[in-house]
Amino acid sequence: MHPEGAPLERMSAGDIGAGQEPPEPRRSRLSDSSRVEAFTDGVLAIVMTLLVLDLHAPAVHILTQLSRQWPAYLAYLASFGYVGVIWVNHHHLFTRIATVDSGLLWRNLALLLATSVLPFPTAVLGNAFQKGSHADQVTAFVLYALIAAAMALTWLLLFHYLSVSDRLLEPDTPPSFFVAERRRAVPVGSLIIVCVLPVFYGVTSEGWRGWRLPGIMSGRRGRGTPPGPGSGWQ
Repeated sequence: MHPEGAPLERMSAGDIGAGQEPPEPRRSRLSDSSRVEAFTDGVLAIVMTLLVLDLHAPAVHILTQLSRQWPAYLAYLASFGYVGVIWVNHHHLFTRIATVDSGLLWRNLALLLATSVLPFPTAVLGNAFQKGSHADQVTAFVLYALIAAAMALTWLLLFHYLSVSDRLLEPDTPPSFFVAERRRAVPVGSLIIVCVLPVFYGVTSEGWRGWRLPGIMSGRRGRGTPPGPGSGWQ
């Protein structure tokens, strides 16, 4: 018998009786995934809320000022949809995860870090296409693309870690599932950068100018200085 107040020693293999089962191995480094999901949901909800703060309420000439903010509306919708896709994918991801460890926690934080920055390039993009020069618009476009690439990279880190950490997964989820997801994440991230953002740029900048109707352009001629020879106007 142990003296009262003395610490109990660990049971050795010889201390286990013939009719007793050995104690279950400790899983102190693993925890349920519910706290991670709740924390991630809260962060993503805050990010989605912060996006709307770049939409300013005009005090005068309301209709004119509201119409001038349309690049900010488009940037807001694009980023809101982007965060929404992240939330949906994150939800489906954790239906295949049973427990989490410190490695998965840090990689999930990396995803949240990249996502929480998104309101900043969104605001820069909207302001650049409202008030900035062509160089400003290109800079804002590149900044947004870099943040999007960083977000795609964090997904790759998550998928790679889960593909080699089968102890964290649900019994019906093989690690090979995340190997396939990792391969799929590369073209999806490239599609966003190579296709979606250039469409935004074309709609809000030079491409929009090229789509204007000739009647609108000719109507502007009467309000300004008459064009000189060689201007291209007939």
